[in-house]
Amino acid sequence: MPEEFGHYIDGAYRDTDSTPRFESHNPATGAVIGSFPQGDTQTVDAAVSAARAAFEDWRARSHIQRAEYLWDVFHELRTRTDEFGTIVSEESGKPLNEGVADVIEAAHMVEWAAGDARHPHGDVVPSELPARDAYMRRKPRGVTGCITPWNFPIAIPYWHMAVALVEGNTVVFKPAEQTPRCAQVIAELFDAADLPPGVFNMVTGDGETGAAIVEHDAVDTVLFTGSAAVGHAILEQLGGDTTTRVACEMGGKNSLIITAAADLDIAVPAAVMSAFKTTGQRCVSAERLFVHTDVVDAFTTRFTEIADALQIGDPLDQASFMGPLIDAAAVEKVRGYNDLAREEGVEVLVDRTEPSVAAAGHWVGPFVYRADPEAPLRCTHEEVFGPHVAILPYEGDIEQAVAYQNDTDYGLAGAIISDDFREVNYYRDHADVGLAYANLPCIGAEVQLPFGGVRRSGNGYPSAREIIEAVTDRVAWTINNSTEIALAQGLSADIQTE
Repeated sequence: MPEEFGHYIDGAYRDTDSTPRFESHNPATGAVIGSFPQGDTQTVDAAVSAARAAFEDWRARSHIQRAEYLWDVFHELRTRTDEFGTIVSEESGKPLNEGVADVIEAAHMVEWAAGDARHPHGDVVPSELPARDAYMRRKPRGVTGCITPWNFPIAIPYWHMAVALVEGNTVVFKPAEQTPRCAQVIAELFDAADLPPGVFNMVTGDGETGAAIVEHDAVDTVLFTGSAAVGHAILEQLGGDTTTRVACEMGGKNSLIITAAADLDIAVPAAVMSAFKTTGQRCVSAERLFVHTDVVDAFTTRFTEIADALQIGDPLDQASFMGPLIDAAAVEKVRGYNDLAREEGVEVLVDRTEPSVAAAGHWVGPFVYRADPEAPLRCTHEEVFGPHVAILPYEGDIEQAVAYQNDTDYGLAGAIISDDFREVNYYRDHADVGLAYANLPCIGAEVQLPFGGVRRSGNGYPSAREIIEAVTDRVAWTINNSTEIALAQGLSADIQTE
C-alpha cells in the first residue's frame, strides 16, 4: 500500500485516511509515490476559515518575529538539500541536479524574505507643509491563496509564500496534483518550525480544489503560477472583483536571438540549456532560436549534434541530461505539436519523439526543425512546453530579429547572444519580455529580482521579491505636528458659520 498523506489545516494533519483520494506517480517509472486526499469546497472552507482566524494575531507580530519562523525553514532546506532534491526528482522527473537546484532556490527565497524583515518597508517623503510628516506604510491584505505548478514544486511555493508570510498574511496553499509529495515537505517544515496554527494551510487536490480557493469570498489575494489558459480564466473570473487581488505568472513562447556577432561557444550551450533543461518544461524554456544567416549553418550543425546525443533517462542517474515529461497528457501534447510541425511543412532536423529508454515512463526527446520566421505557423507561435525547438534563420539587423521575437502573444523570457554591445542595448530597450538575458540561457532566476512577464505571460504582479506588491496594500500617511490645521495648495482651514 502506498503511504497515505493528508491535508494540513490549522496546525494539524487531517483526512489522512479519507476518500476520495488520488495517487502521485514517478513519471520515469510509473511507481506510486503516495496517496493524497482530494480536497473539496468544505475542505477549502475549513482551511480558509483557519487562515482568517489566525490573521489578526499573525499580523500583530513584527516583521522580525514573523521572519524567525522562516529562518528555521531556511536552515532545514540547507541541511537537507540532497534529501529533498531526491524527492523532487522522483516526483517531478527532473534530473537530480535540477531537483537539488529546486531546493536551493527555495532556500534562497526564504533567506531573502526573512532577511528583508530588517530592511525598510515604506517611504518617507517631504510634505508640502513643514509641520507635517508624510510617508507610506504597507499593510498585509489578509488570506493569500497560493496555487502552484509541478515543475518547481518546492521553489515556486516559497516564491509565493515566503514574502506573503513575512508581510503578515496567512496562507492557503494548493500544490499541483502531480507533485503533492513535494508539497508535504513544505508542510512538514512549517510544522517543525511551530508556525502558529492557521498561518499556513495546505489542501491537496485537482483544478476543482484550486477553483474553490479562487472563488472563496474570504480569500483576499490569489497567487497563481501555471498555464496561460488557467491564469486567464482566473483573471476573467475575478476581473470585476475589486476586493480580491490576483497575481498570475503564466507561460511563454520564449526565444534566443543569436546574431552574426555571437560567440558560438556561448550560443550553442545557451541554446541547449534553454531548450532542453527540465525537458523543456519550464515557463521560460526557449522554443524559438532566431539565428542570423551568417552563422546559422555553423550553429545548426553544432546544436543538432548535441540534441541528437543528449542522454535521456533515469532522473536519479547523474549522467542523464533529460528526464521524462510529467505525465501522459504532456506526452500527447508534445507529440501532437511535433506532428503539427511536420504538417505545416517545416524541415525536421532532429526527431527523437520516441527515444529508446528502458523504463516505462513518459519519454519524449528533442525535436528540432528549421522554419521561415515570417511563416504564420502554429508550431512557432503556440507554447508547447516540451523539447520542441525551431531554428528560424533571419537576415538583416537586430531590429528585424527583435521584431520576429516580439511577434507572439506572450512576453515572458528571452535572451540575446552577441558580442556587439549596441545589439545588446537595442534588445534591452525593445524586446517585449519580463525577463531578459544577454550571453546567457533564458532560463534561471535570482530571487532578488522580479519574475514575471507581459502580454499573455502575466498581469503585472511578478513573483519572487516583487510579490510584495500583490500581498500588501500601500497606505499613504500624513501626520500633523502643529496645533493648527493647515491645508496644502493654499486652501483656508477656516470654517465659516452664520
